[in-house]
This record gives sequence, C-alpha cells and structure tokens, in this order.
Amino acid sequence: MQNDDLLFKIVEFIKPKTENDHTGHDFNHLQRVAKLAEKIAKQEGCIQLKIILTSAYLHDFIDDKLVDDVEKNLMILKNRLREWLFTEDEINEIVDIITHMSFSKNLKENYYLSFAGQIVQDADRLDAIGAIGIARALTYGGVHKRVLYDPSISPRTNLTKEQYRNEKGTTINHFYEKLLLIKDQLNTTTAKQIAIKRQQEMLDFLNNFKLEWEGKA
Repeated sequence: MQNDDLLFKIVEFIKPKTENDHTGHDFNHLQRVAKLAEKIAKQEGCIQLKIILTSAYLHDFIDDKLVDDVEKNLMILKNRLREWLFTEDEINEIVDIITHMSFSKNLKENYYLSFAGQIVQDADRLDAIGAIGIARALTYGGVHKRVLYDPSISPRTNLTKEQYRNEKGTTINHFYEKLLLIKDQLNTTTAKQIAIKRQQEMLDFLNNFKLEWEGKA
C-alpha cells in the first residue's frame, strides 16, 4: 500500500480492539495475515494492495465468532472506510471479502471471492497451519476449555456451520476436521507452495503427540 498514512489509520483503529484477545485472533495474527497477503500478492502479480491489506487487517472485525453484534460492527466499519475516503466500490469489495472468507462460511460450498479476496483468504488460512497454527489451535482450545485429546472421540466429517461453531470437539480432532484440510482448499499457487512445509509440520506434530500420549516415545 503506497499510502502509509492510511495504513497507520487502519492499524490505529483495529489494534486497540484486539488487545484483550487470547484466542489467537490478536493483532499479531492480523499483522501476520497482512504480511503473508502482501507476499502472495507480489508473487501472484496482484496490484490491489489497498484492498488486500485493508481486508487483512480488518477481517476479524465482523467475524461472528469473535464479536457480539456483527451488524453494528459492519456499520462502524463502513462509516470508517468512508471517513478514510474509500470509494463505495472499494467498500463493497472489502465487505464482500471479509464477510465470506472464513472457513465456516465455505463449509457448504465455496463462495467465489475476487482475486484480492482469494489472496487474503489464503493468507488467513496459512496462519492457521504450521507451527503458528499448532500454537493457535492449542491456545484456542485452552481458552474455550476444549478437551485436548480423547482417543474414543473420532474426528467429525461433513460438518455444517452450526455443528462447526456450536459442537465442541477435541483440540487434536480440530486438526483433522479443519487444519489438515486447508492445504487443498487454497486458491493461489504461492499459498499452496507455502502450505507444503506447514502441512508436514502438523503431521509430524500429530504423529509425535500420539506416540508420546501412548508412552511409545
């Protein structure tokens, strides 16, 4: 994004709103997503950095698993984007991206995002896998008092959004229900290449975890 002043305003707006998050959706997460999105955009030849970075930093602001009043936050977001002199077309694209990019919104069928949206979605999903993804999964599970692991509970399949959000599985099963599926759901060639190493890190972790759980290692 060429306008550093605009980026500063976006960061100044969103950073205080994430200070009390302990679920893995804090400002550090937003920064990583923004950096990954910028990297992917450059590799893929996408020049819409204004849309991409704005969406990356603001993508959790209207996430229904994180905020109590989505409609209120959506109104705040649109008004703030207008204050920052975004055009109505830009606002509509940003809202479309952050409304439809989440894993749960695409369980039934994939929503078609713009190229900029696909890049932001890839960046957000990449931050859910690999070493960071392992740490975030364990953190999220702890905050929400999920059972870490129970060999008698099998991973769930073909989840609806309601099941994904409302039924508590185990943290280890979350890898099989979501995180290990992400690699094959990415949009861009760049993201798919990044995901290869991160996927293996998760597989190695799960293998070692189960060996140690059973006292075999």
